[in-house]
Amino acid sequence: MTLTLHDTLHREKRVFVPRDPERVTLYVCGPTVYDYAHIGNARPPVVFDVLVRLLRREYGAENVLYARNVTDVDDKINAKATKEGTPIGEVTARYEAAYLEDMARLNVSPPDIAPHVTDHMDAIVAQIGKILEQGCAYVAEGHVLFDVSSYENYGRLSGRNLDDMIAGARVEVAPYKKNPHDFVLWKPSKQGEPAWPSPWGDGRPGWHIECSAMIEETLGLPIDIHGGGIDLVFPHHENEIAQGVCAHGHAHGADAHAEYARYWMHNGFLTVDAEKMSKSVGNVLLLHDLVQAMPGEVVRWALLSAHYRQPLDWNQDLLDQSRKNLDRLYGALRRAADVAPLGDMPSPEFVEAISDDLNTPGAMATLFALSSEIERAMTAGDLQAVGIAKAELIASGAILGVLLSTPDQWFESGVDDALRVEVEALLAERVTARAAKDWTEADRIRDRLNALNVVVMDSPTGATWRLKG
Repeated sequence: MTLTLHDTLHREKRVFVPRDPERVTLYVCGPTVYDYAHIGNARPPVVFDVLVRLLRREYGAENVLYARNVTDVDDKINAKATKEGTPIGEVTARYEAAYLEDMARLNVSPPDIAPHVTDHMDAIVAQIGKILEQGCAYVAEGHVLFDVSSYENYGRLSGRNLDDMIAGARVEVAPYKKNPHDFVLWKPSKQGEPAWPSPWGDGRPGWHIECSAMIEETLGLPIDIHGGGIDLVFPHHENEIAQGVCAHGHAHGADAHAEYARYWMHNGFLTVDAEKMSKSVGNVLLLHDLVQAMPGEVVRWALLSAHYRQPLDWNQDLLDQSRKNLDRLYGALRRAADVAPLGDMPSPEFVEAISDDLNTPGAMATLFALSSEIERAMTAGDLQAVGIAKAELIASGAILGVLLSTPDQWFESGVDDALRVEVEALLAERVTARAAKDWTEADRIRDRLNALNVVVMDSPTGATWRLKG
């Protein structure tokens, strides 16, 4: 398999070659646990879960080390705790548990490491000390600030020129900054906020330093792949690189960035009904609500339906089509239920598509081709062909994180035994009525199935069914 990935830093697709094939490292920015995640927050973990599944198949699960952090120190967390009159730790524990539950419903594999900011304060303080020693930061009024002018490649990831950024700055928010784009590494905590000891006074870290320190402590530098949403390119990931390389004396040199992360990947924005998701617009969709209202695989399929680097518009038509697509695939597997899969490898066409910068739309098309092959082979009575196509469909779906239930579980989830018996009996009567061209009886059966909230899906090899919605 030749895997190519679009590298944000180099602005092109590059063949992925890990630094050490026996220790492939991946870090993705995780949740800030102060509230339920919205649907846009779900795109990065789903996208990079596909990448992790692909890497584990290629290099072996034991040779892939995946870290996704948890930010449990943040102004929004403090505000939530104050509003509720609840201890900060209770707020973070509640929403982290909800996040993990929602991820499980999306079939997102747990990371190998889930570093929490509060568990890595010593590493954060130590890294800030190294940046100061290298002359890339300064102390001012109880703050430690990174001096962006000390890193000659600042702006390279985002394509921004530092001189233009400084010239275009209209307001210097903090008068103690040397220039407007210097950013906080450490700051004093306000009264009632959590604080940790440091050589610069009790306080807490800035946002960006937490990832730099946790990456180095949990994975070591340089890592192979760093992922996240496109909104994190600037300033978060730009600042991460600056801190991470400058802490080790790599402030200069065209390739200094390679001392931090070798490949940078970012997923595109998500809109809702063609509008930016915003509290002011009132269109924020909580993932927690969505996965209670429909199967998590439907949500996952919808999130993967567009290429990860492209924008994705979230709407009811997308969800309806995602459900129909999964019904089609599970329907083929149900009709081939009595045929054993022959093998455990994804199809070559699927591997070719997904290895091309995670081309999920192309990969999904190969799943439909496999389901059609199952239907054709079932009609022809070619059980060997059925077994091969079934095995490839299951293995390919597993890399996308779908088709992980049995067909019966998929179609009959929430169906009690009495309803199942009634529906199966009606379907048998329907076959008899249609064979006899008794359309009056067929219409009666159709109306009864509609009254039971049942959707019937016909194919050349028979009918499958599920409950509506």
